[in-house]
Amino acid sequence: MATRVAQISCGTEYSGMQWILNDIADQVGIELVYPEMELSQVESACDEIGFRAESPGLNMMMARAVSMLKDPSIKGALLLTCFRCAEGTVVKDVIRRFLHERTDIPVIAYSNVEKPKEIELYARLEALKTLITRKALLMRERQEGTTLGVDSGSSTTKVVVMKENDIVGEAWLPTTDPIRSADEAIEKALAAAGMKEQEIESIGVTGHGRELVGEHVKADLNLEEVSVVAKGAALLTGRHKGEASVIDIGGMNNKLILMRDGIANSFSLGGICGGSSGRFLEVAAHRLDVGISELGQLALKSHERHELQSYCMVFGIQSLVVSLAAGVKREDVAAAACRSVAEQVYETQIQEMEMRPPVIFVGGVSLIEGVKKEFEQLLGTDVIVPPNSQYAGAVGIATLVSGL
Repeated sequence: MATRVAQISCGTEYSGMQWILNDIADQVGIELVYPEMELSQVESACDEIGFRAESPGLNMMMARAVSMLKDPSIKGALLLTCFRCAEGTVVKDVIRRFLHERTDIPVIAYSNVEKPKEIELYARLEALKTLITRKALLMRERQEGTTLGVDSGSSTTKVVVMKENDIVGEAWLPTTDPIRSADEAIEKALAAAGMKEQEIESIGVTGHGRELVGEHVKADLNLEEVSVVAKGAALLTGRHKGEASVIDIGGMNNKLILMRDGIANSFSLGGICGGSSGRFLEVAAHRLDVGISELGQLALKSHERHELQSYCMVFGIQSLVVSLAAGVKREDVAAAACRSVAEQVYETQIQEMEMRPPVIFVGGVSLIEGVKKEFEQLLGTDVIVPPNSQYAGAVGIATLVSGL
C-alpha cells in the first residue's frame, strides 16, 4: 500500500509539473493527497496558525495544513510553492513550524520551477518515504557487531569499518569510477582495521553511487543520504535526544537537516549551483596554490574583509583571480571564498528553515575551518564539527545496517 503524503500548496498542483510529481511519487511508493477546506474556514485556519498572507492562495495553503491534521492516514507532508516567491517562502516556514508543533510527521519543502529536475524531486520524496517507513530502524543509537559503511559520494568515496560502536578503520578517496573507488576505499579501510572481508558481518551503502555500488558489494542495506547523514551526525556528537540542525556540504551538493531525537524530520537539499559546494573551494585552493586542507587555515589569517562579486562557481573564480591580480592578500581572498560558500548556503537554504541549536557541521567541507567560522558569524552561535565529521554518511549507514 502506498504511503499517503499531503501535498500542501498554493495551487501548484494545477501547474504543468504535477504529472512529474505524481509519476515520481508512484515510483517511490507515495500517494500524494490534497487536503481541502471550505473557503469559509480559511480565516479561522489563519488565526489558528497565527499568520495571514497577502495572497489568497497562500492563505488557502495554510488552511490545507490545518485540514491535514484531521486525517490520521497522512504520514508526511510536502510543502510546495513557486520559485522566488518571497511570501511563499515565509508561509512554508510558518507551516513547517506549525506542523512540527502539532505532530511528529516528517515535512519537506520544494520550490516549483518551470523545468524541475526529476532527480532532485526523486531524492526528496525517496528521503521522505524512508523517514516515514523506516523510523524504527532510524531510532538506533549504537552500532553493534562488525559492520562496514560505504558512502559513495559525487566527489569522494568514504568507507568506515565499525566494531561495537567504534571506528576501527577508515578510508577517504576521490570518486572516479564509483565501483573502483569503492573497492579501493574498502580495501584501505579493512587494512587500517587489520581485518579481512570475511570478518565483516554486514555492509551498508549510501550516497549518489549507492545503487551501483550496493549491487556490486551485495549490500545488506541501501539507503538515501538524508536519513543516513542525520543519523551519522547524531552518532558522532552523541545527540540522540532533543532537537538539532545539521549542515552537510559535500563536493557537489548540500543538505540542511532538522533533527528531533536523532532522526531527520525536515530537510532542504541543493543550492543555486556548484558555487556553494566543496568543488568551488577545491578550485579556489588550486588558484591560491594551497591544498584544500590548508585553505581554511589561510582564511583564518585574514584581517581585511573582501567579497567575491558572484555566487556562480565560474564567475566566483573569475572574481577571485581578478582580486589576486589587484593585489588583495591571499588570506583575504581565501576568507572571501569561504564566506561566499557559507553565505550562499545561508541565503538559499538556511533562511527558509528555522535552525534549531545545536548546529552540527559535517561533510568534507566541515574540515575547512574558515567555512565553520563564517557559519558561526552568520548564525550567531557555535557550530559543532565532530571528530570524523567527513565520515557522517559512512558512520550512519554502518550503524543502521547493524540493526537488521
